[in-house]
Amino acid sequence: MTNPDCFIYFQDEDEVNMNRSKNVLGQVLDLCGCNPMTGWQRDGYCETDEHDQGIHTVCCIMTDDFLIFSKLRGNDLSTPRPEFGFPGLKAGDHWCVCASRWLEAYRAGHACPVILESTHEESLALIPMHALLEYRAIKSNL
Repeated sequence: MTNPDCFIYFQDEDEVNMNRSKNVLGQVLDLCGCNPMTGWQRDGYCETDEHDQGIHTVCCIMTDDFLIFSKLRGNDLSTPRPEFGFPGLKAGDHWCVCASRWLEAYRAGHACPVILESTHEESLALIPMHALLEYRAIKSNL
């Protein structure tokens, strides 16, 4: 799914979808978010590759609780870092989160909602599907 607000131009969306990774539901991976622009490759998708040591594959809807938890664990996602082009996140933002951080938050009772259609299948290497289903968010217009 493309979103005109993302300013992503695809010549042939069907061709792009053929090459797109799968989500945890076994379907073509959907866009996670673009305001702010998320993804390991900052293309709006929770794609991963061999250079992504954090495995940024879980498409989450940020909550204040999760942002505080992440900050206390050493990953401050709420403070803007303009030198890296990072605006800082707030509750309601969609963001590709590291699978291990989401699992840690889940185990500690601080997990945030997950958009399964936009969560990369690689997430299942670390996170049990039942945990993702427990925090499944209703997919809305990104």
